[in-house]
Amino acid sequence: MKKILLFVWASLLLSACHQPALKQAGTIERDTIQGVPCCVYLPYAYKSNITYPVLYLQHGMFGNEEDWITQGNLVAIMDSLLKIDAVKEMVVIMPDNCPHRPTYEEEKENAITGEWENNFAHFMAEAEQKYSISTDPSERAIAGLSMGGYHTMRVSYVLDGQFAYVGMFSPATFVHQAPTTPKVFWIGIGKEDFLYDSLQVYRQWLDTNHIEYTYYESTGGHTWPNWQDYITRFLPKLFH
Repeated sequence: MKKILLFVWASLLLSACHQPALKQAGTIERDTIQGVPCCVYLPYAYKSNITYPVLYLQHGMFGNEEDWITQGNLVAIMDSLLKIDAVKEMVVIMPDNCPHRPTYEEEKENAITGEWENNFAHFMAEAEQKYSISTDPSERAIAGLSMGGYHTMRVSYVLDGQFAYVGMFSPATFVHQAPTTPKVFWIGIGKEDFLYDSLQVYRQWLDTNHIEYTYYESTGGHTWPNWQDYITRFLPKLFH
């Protein structure tokens, strides 16, 4: 894993320094699914007659569907991991899971109404009609950061058994729920993150209820460098 991370971060550094870029592994399409704006990462030479595993990847509060592209460097990370065969080709669907509201309280209220998780099965069904992605839970993953981590917890709980891979990055944990059957349940947070203490309470609840998970603790806080790190660690665990 250390070698993988070093390669990925070196590739990102070269890109930032305007050195010749690696061949892009995939392309980004802008789309609307169930009325929700989305960015969709498609593997290089995506073919509609091939069924791909899928990752539903969610942003945080006051973000949008572009965040994992513009701030998370998802394409560059995928490119680097694919180059060394550390990940499988997959479709990544990044929805606007928490539309912007004028104030923090309005945004928070919108995010926790339950509408997103209660409609997610319909969202997936339309995505599966539009893209050549698997309907098999063993080839489905869901992840998100901050508020998107909360949505990941809620969706994977409401649709328990529908995702073999679940990733929560610096998650908000307003309630204590969890999926019961994922192959991988991965949680990461920084020691200086303002959600750190509440996550430790959530971990105690997981332990008390004998729910297995992998926990990763980094330095730093509620920042994109951490979330880039977490997605780089999470992706190679998918679809094996």
